[in-house]
Amino acid sequence: MAEDSGDLFGGTAQLGLDLGDSAPAPSYEPDRDEVRRELQEVLAEARSAQEECPWDERTFKYHKVVFPQMANWLPEDERDQLRFEFAQEVERIELLLAA
Repeated sequence: MAEDSGDLFGGTAQLGLDLGDSAPAPSYEPDRDEVRRELQEVLAEARSAQEECPWDERTFKYHKVVFPQMANWLPEDERDQLRFEFAQEVERIELLLAA
């Protein structure tokens, strides 16, 4: 019964190390038009705030972190302009919250 059964899964044995034999994971680049549309929607929501924040506290914090990161997918000049405009709105909303 000392029969050699080989690999039960039909592949080569792996030691848990990637030594460059596996294909690299495909990269993901989002659709810039979709990113632009989402950022414009968030910016429009921020601009619509007159007396209170348009989001709950958690969502507001989320947008403050994610908006600048999403803008990285856009051309540099557009990215910088959107970040600047959003930062102005964040500052204005924070003043509303402090009042």
